[in-house]
Amino acid sequence: MSDLFARVPGAVIVGAGLEHLGNPLGEQRALADGSAVAPLEDRRVLAVPGEDRLTWLDSLASQGLAALEPGQSTELLILDPNGRIEHAAAVVDDGETAWLIADDGDADALLAWLMKMRFRLRVAPRDASDEYAVIGGTAAAVAAVGAAAPVGVPLIWHDPWPHVAVGGYGYAPVHPHPGEDRDWAEAIVARSTRDDLADAAARGERRLAGLSAAEALRIAAWRPRWSHEVDERAIPHELDWMRTAVHLSKGCYRGQETVAKVHNLGHPPRRVVALQLDGSGSRLPAQGAVVRRGDDAVGAITSAALHYEEGPIALAIVKRSVPIDADLTVDGEDGPIAASQEIIVPPDAGATASIPRLPRIGRRAPAR
Repeated sequence: MSDLFARVPGAVIVGAGLEHLGNPLGEQRALADGSAVAPLEDRRVLAVPGEDRLTWLDSLASQGLAALEPGQSTELLILDPNGRIEHAAAVVDDGETAWLIADDGDADALLAWLMKMRFRLRVAPRDASDEYAVIGGTAAAVAAVGAAAPVGVPLIWHDPWPHVAVGGYGYAPVHPHPGEDRDWAEAIVARSTRDDLADAAARGERRLAGLSAAEALRIAAWRPRWSHEVDERAIPHELDWMRTAVHLSKGCYRGQETVAKVHNLGHPPRRVVALQLDGSGSRLPAQGAVVRRGDDAVGAITSAALHYEEGPIALAIVKRSVPIDADLTVDGEDGPIAASQEIIVPPDAGATASIPRLPRIGRRAPAR
């Protein structure tokens, strides 16, 4: 994969993905305004054909999928018996097949688990990554690339975040939500289409953005992702993932009891926060960097980026007991980094009838 996009002028390849093309901040702007698309080589495509696919997935996953219409987008979580997140995937159905987009590090395990859960139902999960790739950007931009449509329905997943889906619940008290105006879609495209995109970019006929640009826009929208925000303890409530990936009144599924208990009777033990980082240093904190209140470790960084408008930002998981106005620092390679938190999941999330809305902290001047 890396050789394909290495031909594009300025390309910096990290692992198998196009990280950036020399101008990450400019690529963010282009990705946000629809003048560029991002090859998402860190995604994989799984196909689940079969007559029973939607009711079967509905019985396994956190989201209500039984009535999913062709072309409709949603997402699902697979939880363990204690309600902890094991797998996550974007979902779009074309009337014959449910198409799942999963993070590369999760795809094999997710597929293996689905294969074990087939029993005698009419479903045939498979890895379709040899046939298809994923391209991200605004809905119009990815549609222009040319999504695959095996049975006539374009395979474009429109990110439902941050709008609260039917049966979901949003914990973030901030209004407006920073992801409110984010236009993000992911097109499942034939491998030949992806190759043509790379050729056009190498000739200067098509503008691309790297994975770092896509990540910065995601982090600024407070959007959780399996490969970054999920660890062995994560439950949906902690990440505000109840809004788009959980249906609170659907039928039984593994982990549902914990989901209901925490939401109705308790509070999640941790909470995700957005951090505005001191921009005087030159390095962003790494995933896993310790977040401190004074000398005490109270959490860890899950994602960090230099955003074209907000400067250095991050998502972190912290203990629920951390005060919302606490002064925090993050362990960086060059020393402590001062961090001010914005509330995503408040300490009283869960057993609450109403979470007051708060105005969002104003954006900083654009980074230079």
